[in-house]
Amino acid sequence: AARMALRRAASSLVQGLTSAGAEGSFGALLPASARASEAVFSHASAESVRHASNQAVKMRIRAIKNIGKITKAMKMVAASKMRSAQVAVEKSRGIVDPFYRLFGDHPGLPTTKDVTIAISSDKGLCGGLNSSITKYTRQMLNLSAGEEAGREQVLFSVGDKGRSQLTRVEPEKYKVCFTETYKVKITFGQASLIAEELLKYNPEAIRVLYNKFGSAISFKPTVATVMTPETMEKQLNEPSGNRLDAYEIEATHERSDTLRDLAEFQLAATLYNAMLENNCSESASRMSAMENSTKSASEMLTALTLKYNRTRQATITTELIEIIAGASALTEG
Repeated sequence: AARMALRRAASSLVQGLTSAGAEGSFGALLPASARASEAVFSHASAESVRHASNQAVKMRIRAIKNIGKITKAMKMVAASKMRSAQVAVEKSRGIVDPFYRLFGDHPGLPTTKDVTIAISSDKGLCGGLNSSITKYTRQMLNLSAGEEAGREQVLFSVGDKGRSQLTRVEPEKYKVCFTETYKVKITFGQASLIAEELLKYNPEAIRVLYNKFGSAISFKPTVATVMTPETMEKQLNEPSGNRLDAYEIEATHERSDTLRDLAEFQLAATLYNAMLENNCSESASRMSAMENSTKSASEMLTALTLKYNRTRQATITTELIEIIAGASALTEG
């Protein structure tokens, strides 16, 4: 309203100057009025440019406000999911920890054929969670290929983000991707189905790469190695081999059948734990990323609001100065 009043005052000033020149009573002021009219019209053109600039800044402020609201809501949702996922992670660790104590962990186990499965997420906006898994998976594959020539390697992934990245860096070794596993609650049955698919390739060892959850701001890429029954037997004489012979097994089946059942159950349990760990790490990473995004949006909003207010004040001040100068010139004339 104030800006419209200023424009009306400027227009009336121009009309007054023009009419004064036309009546001849202010004949000496006619050139000055013409110059004033030209200045006002040029000012109107410049003012329209400033007005468009202010409108663009105002639209940016509105957009950033909406983005800040969205990221804040996503942070709250991720925090809620992380708390529930953390309970499931703690329970699943009780299943896999006894296997590590019994069979040990052998990430550098020499084999002629192995399967590597990378656990990633289906969605993004979770920081560098998936990129770190892709990087470590590629390093492990290159390291294994350099240790022994002729080793056959097969690559799988869980999660759509892992598929899109691994197919670019390792297209020859990549085989199958398991997607949409996080749309419903993660169950042991899902992990068992994935384990069955992996065992169809008859590997000597299966390496599972995932993000191990530590805290809301701490998670690290981890590799878990699961051996087949034949590989377990080879590890009996190793210092870090399995300790199965230290226990008395009461089973109606042969030792090979018992080892096969244990290996299959260990693989399913490891996959189940890895999917839960990565899901919890994903929620924690997304919560941290959305918190940083909300903070950045707030800082940007503050800077743009200050810029908008300064430009608006400068425009109003310029208009007032021009009106006062024109009125003074008319009065003096």
